[in-house]
Amino acid sequence: MSPVPHSFSQRRFAPALVAQALDDALASADRTPVLAISGVQGSGKSTLAAQIVDLARTRGLCAAAVSIDDTYLTRAQRQRLADRVHPLLATRGPPGTHDLALAMATLDAAKAGQGFPLPRFDKLADERVPESQWKRIEQPLDLLVFEGWFLGTPAEADDALQVPLNALEREADADGRWRRWCNQSLAEHYPGLWQRFDRLWMLQPPSFAVVPHWRWQQEQALQQASPGRSSMTRPQLERFVQFYERISRQALRTLPGIADRVIALDAQRQPLTDP
Repeated sequence: MSPVPHSFSQRRFAPALVAQALDDALASADRTPVLAISGVQGSGKSTLAAQIVDLARTRGLCAAAVSIDDTYLTRAQRQRLADRVHPLLATRGPPGTHDLALAMATLDAAKAGQGFPLPRFDKLADERVPESQWKRIEQPLDLLVFEGWFLGTPAEADDALQVPLNALEREADADGRWRRWCNQSLAEHYPGLWQRFDRLWMLQPPSFAVVPHWRWQQEQALQQASPGRSSMTRPQLERFVQFYERISRQALRTLPGIADRVIALDAQRQPLTDP
């Protein structure tokens, strides 16, 4: 998961909610459970995952967290997809730009009580961190927290893809080839990953309209955590968010009926109800 400075990460979840998430996950399986946390960009998935891991450790448990973002394809792999399928696939994010074999192997190793390396992706460099630098889990875990912006989301119906959703789709995907390819990938290849979850929690924003603001805060936090490194400008980020918009809106429509628990958030990312 990406590091964030104190000013951003201080938006923490109530200890009672964190304890409920941990207890729910531990009660969900005989072997090492995987607790999946799904939520749009900037909703606090990494913060909640880190708090759950910290609480588990205070109880003497061995726990770790990893993000689906850490299993993005390398830049070279995405460029090959861009050359072969559609230029938009050079940009990380949508279904089809993840190394699903790596993601599933990571979850399977955790469930089997094996040692394994935790994948890592450097978002500022837009490249996977060399495997030699991944942290290795040496002992069996009591819990793995897996977080990601569209975990558990099902594919859309084909007819929903016909009309472009935003400027990116209108200008760079007028014929719908990119969004159809991503949707087909989501339908065919991601359910196998979703099936590995023992519990799925969703962080639900008030609407998709808050996502660009939340993601901009996240981008600023990344830059503060790594001074001197280039980051996206606000216009670049506004366009970048459009890569995620279609699947994010699909998640907001469908996950409340799929997730084991939904945590509704206000515009400041605070839960609307007490745990």
